[in-house]
Amino acid sequence: MSLTVRPVTRAEHLAFVAGLPSASHLQLPSWGDVKPDWRAESLGWFEADGRLVGAGLVLLRPLPKVKRYLAYLPEGPVIDWAAPDLERWLEPMLAHLKGLGAFSVKMGPPVVVRRWSPDAVKAAIADPDAHRLRDAPPTSEEPGALALVDRLLRMGWRQTEPGGEDGFAAGQPRYVCQVPYAGRSLEDIQRGLNQQWRRNIKKAEKAGVKVVRGDHEDLPAFYELYAETAERDRFIPRPLSYFQRMWTALTAEHPDRMRLYLAQHDGEVLAAATMLIVGGHVWYSYGASTSRRREVQPNNAMQWRMMCDAHELGAHVYDFRGITDTLEESNHLLGLLRFKVGAGGGAVEYVGEWDFPLNRLLHKAFDVYMARR
Repeated sequence: MSLTVRPVTRAEHLAFVAGLPSASHLQLPSWGDVKPDWRAESLGWFEADGRLVGAGLVLLRPLPKVKRYLAYLPEGPVIDWAAPDLERWLEPMLAHLKGLGAFSVKMGPPVVVRRWSPDAVKAAIADPDAHRLRDAPPTSEEPGALALVDRLLRMGWRQTEPGGEDGFAAGQPRYVCQVPYAGRSLEDIQRGLNQQWRRNIKKAEKAGVKVVRGDHEDLPAFYELYAETAERDRFIPRPLSYFQRMWTALTAEHPDRMRLYLAQHDGEVLAAATMLIVGGHVWYSYGASTSRRREVQPNNAMQWRMMCDAHELGAHVYDFRGITDTLEESNHLLGLLRFKVGAGGGAVEYVGEWDFPLNRLLHKAFDVYMARR
């Protein structure tokens, strides 16, 4: 028997997610408040007896001049992805979204396909024959995820080709770097840091770098460094209002959903970062730093403080978020991969994002519109 999909209240949505080990911050009601250009709706999956068994945040983006929408569930929905009868879960979702006027649905199943340990990533970077991460043998592989890919293809879903630069998709990253925390002491995690990391943390401590927690009023200080980072690393920065809205929305939902850290030296903020917390999953979200006084190693000091705080919170994973899957020395993002892996992070590949065109003509027109923007 098919499940029923219908809107749920924010309270129902949050209560469902609170009963899970973790869910993506992009699948919480508050994330809809961060995205004012999208209309947001919380969806619930119900069994015939009325039990809520799944939830999802759907963001609806209107097509210019037409009352039709792209429906997007980033890193979601939060359903049983291992269910043998996946059609039972996805078909009522598609029907509901079509009823809302969606011409296309995009989702990102939170399902891991492969993992590479820190040593495996280091070996891949050193291997001249490995040009991309997938060229290197993984440390572990999830057969259930490969079966999921086959089932989605058979159901008519299309895997989104990774867009953006060097594997950074236009949506959510397919490759991320994660430090596992479950069952590990802080000493175990410290031992996972490479020699350079340990040396830099000591250097920062000796130089007198202080890492402090910030608040809403410290966001402009973070933003100043973030704008400098965007120029240096060649990406388009979000406006300050985005981070202010993010702080207000996320902390209103839970006072400790979002944190801001600032690394200071001689009264000057040299690095800053945001951290997001949902259950046992902690994400390093946005980072920023200045080119000045890099020799005092503020970034390592700040990350280590964040990693220590995540452990104190009882996290089961510290997530560095997106990484490049390109291993070429000429790639300017390779240094960022080395930095994250040096902290003891392994590479993780998800099944990626998937599209289901409900109206093929409008789906194609939207692709053309987005490509021209």
